[in-house]
Amino acid sequence: MPEGDTLFRAARALAKVLEGKTVIVFETAYAKLASVNDDRPVIGRVINKVESRGKWLLMHFTGDLILTTHMLMSGSWHIYRTGEKWVRSRRDMRIRIAVEGFEAVAFNVPVAEFHTAASLLRSTSIPNLGPDILSADFTAQTGFERLQERARTHPEDEIANVLLNQRLMAGLGNVYKSEICFAARVHPFRKMRTVTVDEMQQMADFALRYMKANVLDGSGDGIITYTGHRRTTHAANSDDRLWVYGRKGKECRRCGAIIEMRKQGSGTRSTFWCPSCQSWIE
Repeated sequence: MPEGDTLFRAARALAKVLEGKTVIVFETAYAKLASVNDDRPVIGRVINKVESRGKWLLMHFTGDLILTTHMLMSGSWHIYRTGEKWVRSRRDMRIRIAVEGFEAVAFNVPVAEFHTAASLLRSTSIPNLGPDILSADFTAQTGFERLQERARTHPEDEIANVLLNQRLMAGLGNVYKSEICFAARVHPFRKMRTVTVDEMQQMADFALRYMKANVLDGSGDGIITYTGHRRTTHAANSDDRLWVYGRKGKECRRCGAIIEMRKQGSGTRSTFWCPSCQSWIE
């Protein structure tokens, strides 16, 4: 599933070619979107803003119309120059928006809705998101305070499930969940009541550091994955880009112990950890 860094990069790329331009083609495979377009045509509207909020992408059009999309497991937005051949089949197209010189195509995007500013506020998803880790005003202190409050109100929650809670902090997904716990040496199945202040501070810091490192646009000396897979290790070899995620049965890069994996949470998501680096504390 695309995580917050993927959506941030997608929104940034779409903004570069769409913002301030007038829609000249709108096409969709979804009846609900087509119905709204019949009543309130998208063609002729200017795209004012494209942004990400956690794992959501929002496209703002003039005349109080907002397109929201969520990628879930398989969706993606592509950008093409006018007339350029698509790399995906047309049968996978769900939304196509063209402006002069470019078109944005959403392939296999499973969640897509039109909103007004008022209806968006009534939505059960986006307005209830916690602070976006990649927003300009998010700090490690913000993340620490959110974790600390969750520990106070939900002491029996498991820490890895808390990191996935989009109402607490928006943007983290299954990869970062395991990587952040490893970096802070916290067992992912520990209850919040056992997590120390120092550990929460470390996890908030790693969450911000990892997410920001993976949305660099090619400048600077940090980790860059704008055109590749996300990294948390600094390793030059792309096969060594993560500490524990997806490495069940392999040796820990830090201590040599064998990485373990177990399903966790209501979504039975895969959680990876090192039994030596991340010892159990009850």
